[in-house]
Amino acid sequence: MTSTQGSARVESPAIRLQAVAKSYGALRALDGVTLRVERGEFFGLLGPNGAGKTSLISIIAGLNRPTAGSVEVMGVDVLAQPERARRQLGVVPQELVFDPFFTVRETLELTAGYYGVQADDGWIDELLHHLDLTAKASANMRALSGGMKRRVLVGQALVHRPPVIVLDEPTAGVDVELRQSLWRFIGELNQQGHTIVLTTHYLEEAQAMCGRIAMLKQGRVVALDQTTKLLSRYEGGVLLVRYGDESTERLRFKHYLDLEPMIASIRVSGRPVDSLHIEGSSLEDVFLDIMQESGSSGSPTPIL
Repeated sequence: MTSTQGSARVESPAIRLQAVAKSYGALRALDGVTLRVERGEFFGLLGPNGAGKTSLISIIAGLNRPTAGSVEVMGVDVLAQPERARRQLGVVPQELVFDPFFTVRETLELTAGYYGVQADDGWIDELLHHLDLTAKASANMRALSGGMKRRVLVGQALVHRPPVIVLDEPTAGVDVELRQSLWRFIGELNQQGHTIVLTTHYLEEAQAMCGRIAMLKQGRVVALDQTTKLLSRYEGGVLLVRYGDESTERLRFKHYLDLEPMIASIRVSGRPVDSLHIEGSSLEDVFLDIMQESGSSGSPTPIL
C-alpha cells in the first residue's frame, strides 16, 4: 500500500508499530513499542527471555491483540483487516506445532490453502529442495525428527510466498549443515526483495545476517540502530590469553586503555603465557553491555 504526499508516492514500510502495549493483568509485557521495518530489510529483534519478543510477534501475526497501539504489515492494518494482513506474512514459530496425520508435501499444500493460495507444485519442490526435505516429501510428519519438523515449519511459512518473513528462533535444535543451508536460502529470499525479521539467541547469526537491530528489555526498545553502528559504539573487545598449560582465558574490556593494567595483572600472577590475542567487540558483547546499561530495574534507558 502506498500513500501520496503532494506528487510523491510514499511506500509504506514492511512493518509499522506505533506505541504498541500489551498487558496480562498486572504484567505489562509490552510498554509502548514504536518502530518500523523497511521493505527489503534483514532486521533483528533481540532481547533476553521475558523481554516481550514473543508477545510482539504474536501481535504482528494477528494471533494476539494489543492493549493499545497500532500495527501494520505492508500497509495493511492488522487489527482492521487481519486476514489480508496475514497473507502478507509468513511466521516460523519457536514451538514445533504440526498435524501428525499428513505427509510433508500434504502439510505444505494444506498450508497454502489456509492462506487462500493454490498450491504451486514447482514452488513446493523448490522449498523441499532448499530445506533438504525432498527425500522426506512422502513421509508422515510424526515420523520426522525434531530438526526435520523445524524445516517443515520454515516451508509452511514460505509456501504462500509472503513479502514479509518472521523467523522466531529458526535454527534452534537444528544441525550445523541445515543451519548453513537455511541461511543461504533465506539470504537469497532477502536479496529477491523479501523482508526478513529474525529473533534468535545465536547472536553471531544476527550479527552476520541483520543490517539493523532492535533490542528489547522489559517490553521496551532500549537500542535500535544499524548493526555496524551498534558495534562501533563499543571500542572494547576480548583479550584471549593462552597459558603455558594450554588453558585459555577470555577477558572482556570496555576500553583499550584497560589493556595495560589487565596485562600487568596477568604478569604479576606469574602464570606462563604462550600468546595474547585481541578480538574486537562482538554483538554478544554489545548486547550484554546494553542490557546492563539499561538498568536491572525500573524503566530502561533507550540507546537509540
